[in-house]
Amino acid sequence: MTVGCMAFPFFTDGKPYSKKLFWVISMKYDAELNFVKALLSNFHLSFTMLKSPIALPFSLIDFGLRQLFRHDFDYIELYSRFEKACRPNSIYRVKDFSSCHYLFFRIPDDTETAYAIIGPYTLTEISRQAILDIFSRFSYPAEILPQLEKFYQEVPVIIDESKLFTLIYTLGIKLWGNEENFSFQDIPDTISEDLRIENTEKTSLKPLAPSLSMKVLEKRYYDENELMKAVSTGQSHKAMVHYNSFLSRQLEQRLADPLRNGKNYAIILNTLLRKAAEQASVHPLHIDNISSQYAKKIEVCVSPKALESLSRDMIHNYCLLVQNYSLKSYSLLVQKVLTQIDSDLTADLSLNAQANLLNVNSSYLSTLFKKEMGITLTEYVNKKRIRHAVFLLNTTTMQIQTIAQYCGIPDVNYFTKTFKKYIGKTPKEYRDFIKGKGGGV
Repeated sequence: MTVGCMAFPFFTDGKPYSKKLFWVISMKYDAELNFVKALLSNFHLSFTMLKSPIALPFSLIDFGLRQLFRHDFDYIELYSRFEKACRPNSIYRVKDFSSCHYLFFRIPDDTETAYAIIGPYTLTEISRQAILDIFSRFSYPAEILPQLEKFYQEVPVIIDESKLFTLIYTLGIKLWGNEENFSFQDIPDTISEDLRIENTEKTSLKPLAPSLSMKVLEKRYYDENELMKAVSTGQSHKAMVHYNSFLSRQLEQRLADPLRNGKNYAIILNTLLRKAAEQASVHPLHIDNISSQYAKKIEVCVSPKALESLSRDMIHNYCLLVQNYSLKSYSLLVQKVLTQIDSDLTADLSLNAQANLLNVNSSYLSTLFKKEMGITLTEYVNKKRIRHAVFLLNTTTMQIQTIAQYCGIPDVNYFTKTFKKYIGKTPKEYRDFIKGKGGGV
């Protein structure tokens, strides 16, 4: 969902209303309110602002949930109650019949009356049993159940509400000067009784069109695509923002076992990340390696918390993979040469060997490679081999001659000379240094 203007359609007389309800922002606090909106949007939490008197239906606040239960539900009356309850210099919290929480307050402004509403959100994941309890309490028809399940999939879960309160408390100080000038208040839900089935005709309970379900799916696929775009460009921080959007949702529990359910979603994430790396023109050799590793790690996870940590690690490392191995900006010939180098440093990686392999003129390949890479093929290969040598010297106790062979330079004297050219020390001097036996670089 978007912040300020909900992504879901709202309804009047049972039909989608074509216009959107735009927020009204007090110019005096424009920067502060926009900052809070942007911050909350990263946690999938809606921050809506409304001008009074309201000219459009109020149903976008709950995605039209109450009209799902009662087709003739009066949102204008609901807004009237909301407006009467909202006094200046107060921040209110209400929990409604659906276990959703909202925060709302009047924005201080000398010229017009405007309100801010944060929510809906829940404090825990709403299980299927909890949804069934709501049905039992209010005697709702079973055909509404699928849409209600989709509704909860879109509502964010705020596990630690104190962090949200701290943010809004800080905003309150900015709006009203200091903490003594405003207060937090809880108010009871006053509309649940209006939704009981005995208070309305059965004919008014016909379910709305499955627009809620469709919008939930559209939003989920939008976030998936945005996540893939971020990974395909190696933007780890942006990818994490979209992953947080997934975490704030209550994903559909397709299986009774929550751990198995979590593993299945992690497998889906691994697949999405694979495709994102593929879009970045990372060679399948590298993609398959990281994907296989994470497929094994997913299966040995023993808790949902471990899966969440693994998923974050997975996103970060796929972004690193794209940063290090994306070939998108190179020509097809250079891509093939780079892949050959990465796949086997011990192979014959000379210019003539690569030209013969690709059936192209060696002079042409040399010119093309230097143009795109900025250095000669020989220079590039030597750097890759010495970088691998440094890795082996840091992580193994193999003899230097063996390391030279693993790096594709079997002549240990030439290996030592090349190593010193790039590192400034011989392999032995470097190993002594990292063991603490040598001096500084």
